[in-house]
Amino acid sequence: MFGGLLVSGSTGFIAWTLLAQDKKGLKAIRANLARGFDTTGGATPRDLGFLYQLGERLTPAGYAKKLDRLLALAGRPATMPLNRLLAAKPALGLLGMFLAFVMIRANPASTMVLLGMFLTALGYFIPDLMLYSKGQERQKALQLELANTLDQMLISVEAGLGFEAAMARAGANGKGPLAEELVRTLQDMQVGRSRRESYLALAERTNVPELRSFVKAIVQADAYGIALSGVLRIQAKVMRVKRRQRAEEKAMKLPVMVLFPLLFFIFPVLFIAILGPAVINTIATFSGQ
Repeated sequence: MFGGLLVSGSTGFIAWTLLAQDKKGLKAIRANLARGFDTTGGATPRDLGFLYQLGERLTPAGYAKKLDRLLALAGRPATMPLNRLLAAKPALGLLGMFLAFVMIRANPASTMVLLGMFLTALGYFIPDLMLYSKGQERQKALQLELANTLDQMLISVEAGLGFEAAMARAGANGKGPLAEELVRTLQDMQVGRSRRESYLALAERTNVPELRSFVKAIVQADAYGIALSGVLRIQAKVMRVKRRQRAEEKAMKLPVMVLFPLLFFIFPVLFIAILGPAVINTIATFSGQ
């Protein structure tokens, strides 16, 4: 028994050692530093496969820019770069077309033809829908974390740290997409990008109005030589007010959102429970029973 415990303990320790390495953080840093460069290693579309060539031909230049924008809003997942996304779209479209062919072959009706067309279109556009959903969730998380992060940076600045040092501390101690964006902004500065370009790139990677206004205020303060501590204090106060206003707005919308479930799900059950026995007695009385 003791030997079994030793074996299981050593096995668990080895597994924990392998899994506890921050591989995700290392991959994120490498991906952040590699963004904006040719990450395909000089590979041509021929080297990337037939599906990529097909996806590149089917995707117009403007639509490819829109997909790249969706990837930026979604945080540019390491498992789904733009070239893989362009290859996945025709692959899923062909899969939907194959399923449609099987369904139409089994039942060649007009409804099956329409369903097959829907499956083909859904397979082609489902990566866009997934990216859009992931981007919306990420932007909401950025918006929720902004006020607390600015408070942390304000405390650090008032304690004597510089603005970049406060940003680094907030990025290191924070969790979530906003901390990742702050870390990436600092990495952009470390590789030689100017502060203005790094801050503006931070605003371009998001569509949160509060974060964009904060970045513009910081850029203007840096350009005119205004103390960043005062700007940060004002911005933190504004973000707290906006967070309270959003909470109040959601609270005001709650009665309207609850109205439809009440009308269609709760009230009918109540009417059946309350009026059901009376209706049964009435029917029994008038039927002579």
